[in-house]
Amino acid sequence: MDGKIILLVEDNPDDELMTLMALRENHVSNPIIVARDGEQALAYLLGDPAQPAQLLRPLPQLVILDLGLPKVHGLEVLKAIRGNPSTHLLPVVILTSSTQEDELARSYTLGANSVVRKPLEHSDFVGAVRQLGLYWMVLNEPPPLV
Repeated sequence: MDGKIILLVEDNPDDELMTLMALRENHVSNPIIVARDGEQALAYLLGDPAQPAQLLRPLPQLVILDLGLPKVHGLEVLKAIRGNPSTHLLPVVILTSSTQEDELARSYTLGANSVVRKPLEHSDFVGAVRQLGLYWMVLNEPPPLV
């Protein structure tokens, strides 16, 4: 895999570590940027509103987004991504431990490309992240503007 960036938005240090390890164990060698709350994710993707002249960083090929984030909830992050012309086509995969059906429905309503529930068992989690990484970073053809 090449240097296309993955943005992982995850506030739980254990889930962050497991996701990073699972991607590496499965030879997903893309650079991974970690945002630990919704505010950091939006600052990375959309820039800091306090510094409007700031140069935006390269956009990721994939955003892996948790929902239960501090500062800005994951659904609000998704809504902001879809509402911005420079990010509205970014592939966004929700990776969540939430079992709330309304959050699942809202994720798709707001434009999530996929929702994956975090498996509880380590081996199942590694397998799910492997499939996620291989599909979105190798098989999926990203939008032309991303």
